Amino acid sequence: MHDDRTLVEARLRRVLDERIRPAVYPESVPLWVAVWHAPGEPVPVAQGLAAEPAPIEVGARWGAPWGTSWFTVTGTVPEAWAGRTVEALLDLGFDENMPGFQCEGLVYRPDGTPVKGLNPRNQWVRVAAPAAGGEEVRLHVEAASNPVLLDYHPFRPTPLGDLATAGHEPQYTLTRMDLAVLDETVWQLVLDLEVLGELMAELPEDSARRHDILRAVDRALDAVDLQDVNGTADRARERLSGVLAAPAVPSAHRISAVGHAHIDSAWLWPLRETVRKVARTTSNMTALLDDEPDFVFAMSQAQQWAWVKEHRPEVWARVKKAVAGGRFVPAGGMWVESDTNMPGSEAMARQFVHGKRFFLDEFGIENEEAWLPDTFGFAAGLPQIIRAAGSKWLLTQKISWSRTNRFPHHTFQWEGIDGTRIFTHFPPVDTYNCSMKGAEIAHAARNFRDKGRARYSLAPTGWGDGGGGTTREMVAKAARLRNLEGSATVAWETPAAFFAKAEADYPDPPVWVGELYLELHRATLTSQAKTKQGNRRSEHLLYEAELWAATAAVRSGFRYPYEDLDRIWKTVLLHQFHDILPGSSIAWVHREARATYERVAAELEGITGAAQRALAGEGDTPLVFNAAPHPRAGVPAGGAATARTEGATTLRPRPDGGHVLDNGLLRIEIDARGLVVSARDLAAGRETIAPGAAANLLQLHADFPNMWDAWDVDEFYRNTVTDLTDADAVTAGEDGSSVRVVRSFGASRVTQVLSLPPGEGRLVLDTEVDWHETEKFLKLAFPLDLHAERYASETQFGHFHRPTHTNTSWEAAKFEACNHRFVHLEEPGWGVAVVNDSTYGHDVTRTVRTRGDRGTTTTVRVSLLRAPRFPDPETDQGVHRFRHALVPGAGIADAVREGWRINVPERRATGAGAVSPLVTVDNPAVVVTAVKLADDGSGDVVIRFHEAHGGRATATLELGFPAADCTVTDLLERPGSEGQPPALDGDRLTVRLRPFELTTLRLRRA
Repeated sequence: MHDDRTLVEARLRRVLDERIRPAVYPESVPLWVAVWHAPGEPVPVAQGLAAEPAPIEVGARWGAPWGTSWFTVTGTVPEAWAGRTVEALLDLGFDENMPGFQCEGLVYRPDGTPVKGLNPRNQWVRVAAPAAGGEEVRLHVEAASNPVLLDYHPFRPTPLGDLATAGHEPQYTLTRMDLAVLDETVWQLVLDLEVLGELMAELPEDSARRHDILRAVDRALDAVDLQDVNGTADRARERLSGVLAAPAVPSAHRISAVGHAHIDSAWLWPLRETVRKVARTTSNMTALLDDEPDFVFAMSQAQQWAWVKEHRPEVWARVKKAVAGGRFVPAGGMWVESDTNMPGSEAMARQFVHGKRFFLDEFGIENEEAWLPDTFGFAAGLPQIIRAAGSKWLLTQKISWSRTNRFPHHTFQWEGIDGTRIFTHFPPVDTYNCSMKGAEIAHAARNFRDKGRARYSLAPTGWGDGGGGTTREMVAKAARLRNLEGSATVAWETPAAFFAKAEADYPDPPVWVGELYLELHRATLTSQAKTKQGNRRSEHLLYEAELWAATAAVRSGFRYPYEDLDRIWKTVLLHQFHDILPGSSIAWVHREARATYERVAAELEGITGAAQRALAGEGDTPLVFNAAPHPRAGVPAGGAATARTEGATTLRPRPDGGHVLDNGLLRIEIDARGLVVSARDLAAGRETIAPGAAANLLQLHADFPNMWDAWDVDEFYRNTVTDLTDADAVTAGEDGSSVRVVRSFGASRVTQVLSLPPGEGRLVLDTEVDWHETEKFLKLAFPLDLHAERYASETQFGHFHRPTHTNTSWEAAKFEACNHRFVHLEEPGWGVAVVNDSTYGHDVTRTVRTRGDRGTTTTVRVSLLRAPRFPDPETDQGVHRFRHALVPGAGIADAVREGWRINVPERRATGAGAVSPLVTVDNPAVVVTAVKLADDGSGDVVIRFHEAHGGRATATLELGFPAADCTVTDLLERPGSEGQPPALDGDRLTVRLRPFELTTLRLRRA
């Protein structure tokens, strides 16, 4: 037989595009349109509906950047349309190729009832089915003229990312405002042909099934009268019924479709616009659930649910009803889909505490899955946090974006640093915006790495980021794919139903140990430094505020600020969203974040100050409050006392120029360039700095990645580097224990103070950068005379190791990585830590010296600043301050302690006398990360701690208050199901912990 395959396929494309799709709406009449432009920020619905609009014509330009326009459309259903399905087609100027990245609308009835959202792939509004002739139509559209920032020429700098620089030029052209008849038979024919055409294209060219479909499509097209598509569509559908009824083979891959609309809580739009995006999407999805009985929709991020409740009560009522019906599903159990690399231990825990508690309080629903499709990699400490929150599953998709190595599994057990394992799934469809195209479904089946051992995968289905979620077309396609020969099968299911099936189907999946590193978007560890500093500072201020407020509440009856702390935690958690904390949002977002962090800091300082005043009492005794989990200079952890003064530091000239600092523990030589050429551990008789090298070396790289400017740093950035060795001035500090260094380069200036505190084995580096570079990357280097094949980075509730070598492509891909407060390198018996107060990105490399002792130089470089121009063209311009410390001779215990020291400095006050801690721990390996009162207002004391050194630990906890009983709880402060609680022996209890084990105790006060 002659092969006419390409002929029929080309025929199908043309007939669909030029004849059948246009016939979906065979008749239309224009609507009358008027508009009122809100003068500033979005207005309440009632105000928008009451405003007096002015007439506007289709074809007119509208919408200044970030503006809101209220359109009123009116018309009359023609008498001839009586009994037919009538819809309004409202095209605000959409580009169908960019759902979620442009203008959007929410349609209201005259009484203010929301109907549904308007989006590029969702421009219809049902008026009547069946319609009554002469029926009056009146609708209102709250339209947001959000500018397009990521278009067909992406990553170009633009002023549109901030209201202050965006200008007033109209962004859109009003394209269509009509009443139209919907021919549902033609609409169904379009879906029949799309599903079969897309499936046919994915089947082998020599397969019988492909040719069966080809012949059926050919016959169906023969049945269509191109001059009377609407009159012949039924006949065409009949000729397709046989191939659409053929069932899938028993071994077909099984896809659980979950309705989804991944909405970034901020990104190329500000937080206030996300509030409206969520309202539009939830309006769409509740309407679709009413129309489609098989459809299931899942929405994550408790913050977004809370926004609907607060700002759109009329939408919230519909959402609550849909949740009660079991098909609108809260997912993920987190406050937002946060970054997981950078949030600290407690913050990561509180993401689950506040997220899960919201869904429990509002709906009585507890999530067992973490839902993080778009997060930029996963820290190794996360599994036990998920488990400690009462969850057991994880979903993500982003690892499929890795550029170097293909991850070997789609379903597996992920093992964290303490040995906790979480059943994890990466959807092989490789998108969290699946649209049910045949190519996507076929890719999921082909791509699934666990074929032969497992059968199930998940497909998050719908347009995200304001694209409106799942469409009726996607639901119709899924119905045809439920059991179709040649395709994977598709069924709508909740995330929990999918995970339960997948876990039962794959009882012994492979195990992946350690972090899930995304081989992309590495620069998110550095971009927007002030956002990252605000986060780090807020985390520690919250830790302090809870500690001192709880101590004061127990000691003196101080009013514990439950509501304030809850609200502040939620604000900080929101800003850990995976495009805010990573620094990948528009200027507007980061400008607001900086202001928010300042307000948060002021409020938390007020709480801490008030609690400490209540604890200190009246008096003149000098007190040091030590919030860190380790004693300092005679001041207990979590208490206050008069501090001891230990040792002294000398400062003298260096013979070859520069200065020498010495405190009896370390001797630091700073040369005339302001570089550290020697850091000698006097007790060990060991030099820290590699021969011929210098630390405190600022290095500047060109930084222009191939794409994703704020997100990416490409490895070729290392090909060019400028060492900033010229100093404007190197002078002795007046305090006798520091050296001041000033440098200028480009349009920027750096001022550093290098200090050696008396009695402490650390060199402190305070760096102020007045940064005015563009597309540059600034690093701070410490070349160490140390041979180590791996190094430790702090992560949530512990640390984990990465290799210093690049034996394989997996190691080579980790050329920029994340740490929290420290990195630590060690030879047996001697190590070095580099600690920081606010930076996350770093790299570690090693070389072998070819001259002299042929030893190994291992270089730690801290990432300070970048200067990408998209999406914020002024990223990081201005003054920044960083604090780091070099700790020679440090073991892992020293690294942990010094990491806390640099982030939680002492506070000084005067008062009546010492303040004893609420809890004292006798083993430094057991680190307390939270001391607080229970969230339920009972007055119970909650203490959270973990083993921090990586070994087994036994510790005695001595309580500074009478306790009636002790309970081991989960993160939500509910009694745990695993293990026996430690027995109270008076005011003491003994705990035994596995390496990195996390424990929460709840103590009822006697």
